[in-house]
Order: sequence, then structure tokens, then C-alpha cells
Amino acid sequence: MVKVTPEEESALLAKAQHARVSVPRLLVESALAGHSETASERREFAEQLFGAFRLLSAISINVNQMAKATNATGDLPENLGVTLGEVRRVAMRIDGILQEFDAR
Repeated sequence: MVKVTPEEESALLAKAQHARVSVPRLLVESALAGHSETASERREFAEQLFGAFRLLSAISINVNQMAKATNATGDLPENLGVTLGEVRRVAMRIDGILQEFDAR
């Protein structure tokens, strides 16, 4: 049994809820992880990357359709700038996730 203050208990509950684990699991992972990330943190990181990958896949379909239309008609689609902006936004999101991982 670990005794904590009410403030510490609130912080532990919040972290455990964010990691989607129990407080005991959070404490075990934290204690055994040393200075590296816990299994829950690795799972969260993988979920973030997978989400970014799905978004990038969806955008790539739009870019491919725009390229086909441009090749067929010679006209640039009106939403090309918006779509390329989304590509940049996702690339920056992935870069941010990787920088966060590197900082660990």
C-alpha cells in the first residue's frame, strides 16, 4: 500500500486515466521504466503516429485524384492549395510527434 496526499492521488488518477490504465499499473510501469517511457506511453505514441498515418493516407488519395484531373484537363483544381496545406500540417504533426519522442 502506498500512502499519498489527496493532491497526489488526484494527479495519479488523472495520469492513469490519461494512460487508460489503473493507478497500480501506472505506478508499476513508472517504477520499472527508469528514464525510458512506459508501455502506456509507447502505446499512446504509436496511436498518435497511426492517426497521423491514416490522415496522410486520406490526403494522398485526394492528391492523386487531383493529379489525374489535372493531367486529363490541364486545369489545376480549386482546392489544391488547401489540400497541400493539409499535407504540410500533417507533416508538421508527424515531425512534432517524432520530436516529442526524441526528447524522451
